Amino acid sequence: MKILKPFLLSAFLGASMGMMSTAAISGECAEDKGRICYEPDEAIDVTVNAIMAVRHGIDNGADTKELLALLRTAKNLNKEINANDLVDRKRQKAASFLKKAKKEIKNSQLQVAGEHLNKAEALFKDLHNFL
Repeated sequence: MKILKPFLLSAFLGASMGMMSTAAISGECAEDKGRICYEPDEAIDVTVNAIMAVRHGIDNGADTKELLALLRTAKNLNKEINANDLVDRKRQKAASFLKKAKKEIKNSQLQVAGEHLNKAEALFKDLHNFL
């Protein structure tokens, strides 16, 4: 009994730890209803498309609320880019230009915001090289 009890306890703990780690690594969004999971390449492309939508809105004279909503979408999508540490550092640098663009849109400086969005778009497109 002295040997059986610690053996069963350690087997149970080992099995439970194994189940937790495989569930955490799986990366499936089945448990997150309503959330779309992207591969890093897809996430980069979707983010670039969202930035292009903001630039298109600036070119077509959309109002500030619409532009901020589009920019918020781009900022949320850029957080889905998750590959490695180098990509994450580059993503944060590119996201800083989105933050600068948001500030300029709020100040009604749409031309300056467009320049920041161009820089952000170029940096996000460059992320493909680091995957």
